[in-house]
Amino acid sequence: MTFNDWTALWQQFDFLWPWMLAFLPLPWVIRLVLKPAAKRQIPLLAPHLMQRLESARKSTLLQHKVHPYRLPPWALLLWILLILAAMRPVWFLNTTPFQASGKDLMLAVDLSGSMEKDDMMLGGHRVDRLTAVKHVVKDFIQNRQGDRMGLVVFGSQAFLQSPLTYDLNTVETLLKETEIGMAGNNTAIGDAIGIALKHLHKAKQENAVLILLTDGSNTAGAVRPLDAAKQAEKMGLKIYTIGIGQKDPAAIDDFLFGRGHNMDTRTLQQVAKLTGGQFFLATDTDKLNEIYTLINQLESSEHDVNSYRLRDELFHWPLGLAMLLSLLVVMLRVYPQWHPNRWRRRPTASKTGGRH
Repeated sequence: MTFNDWTALWQQFDFLWPWMLAFLPLPWVIRLVLKPAAKRQIPLLAPHLMQRLESARKSTLLQHKVHPYRLPPWALLLWILLILAAMRPVWFLNTTPFQASGKDLMLAVDLSGSMEKDDMMLGGHRVDRLTAVKHVVKDFIQNRQGDRMGLVVFGSQAFLQSPLTYDLNTVETLLKETEIGMAGNNTAIGDAIGIALKHLHKAKQENAVLILLTDGSNTAGAVRPLDAAKQAEKMGLKIYTIGIGQKDPAAIDDFLFGRGHNMDTRTLQQVAKLTGGQFFLATDTDKLNEIYTLINQLESSEHDVNSYRLRDELFHWPLGLAMLLSLLVVMLRVYPQWHPNRWRRRPTASKTGGRH
């Protein structure tokens, strides 16, 4: 390994509490301030144990010259290990800081039956509306690294698919696994906004952004979209509404998906206006991509950035060594016959033979 490689590895190691190093002189300060306690006669409640402790004093490992400011080597090593553990050594698992902008975005995606209409183009092929949305929103999610994002899906009912999280890969996977009709074939726009508001209220988040995408009008749910928008305005939730597909009435949609599935652009515009957002109309995949790109620019996250790095705590290593050392010292005091000096082979007297 080169010097630069060693430098890069060393930069991944750090101490979270380096100020604990200030406690390193503490044992010497205590010895300087406090005088040794007078030796008192201890009643022999356990004579065999006291005999072992008394004989352990002769152990060369535990003996040291009496000096007011000097610690035995094992005590010094033990104290250094404890200080190292208290300094909380860490190993950073990645060298690139994780950027957290403080932006909170909720995505609300329509899964009603009308999203099955294949009037969008993707890669030269006709695809249904939900497939086009998944393709475009996937890139949008990846461009929001550092933001917290949540996912709401709605049809006849609205469901919180993912709470606010920094794990954007999970949000992308959950969106990819959605299917048309899994939340019902109708469109509960008001309930979708209400679910997002409820989650943000529980998470105590303000000034969040909701991007709501639908191709129809509110045909289900207990909450009217405009009522939900007024509540969103009070909570500081900005809503961008996106209508996907053609806004002109089509009789075939009424026949296949029922009345009311034609896009209610007026309500979507009012919801966006009430909350300080904007309304967009995406008639094709390219236009949808441009809309999400524009929203990405409008909700840029260049300010209020904090850095986080994944790390692995290492304090248990010096702490474990300190415990093993303490156990070894105690065992040598209690059982002095285990001392290495006792293991050495004692010299035997040589046999001398006399002449006959």
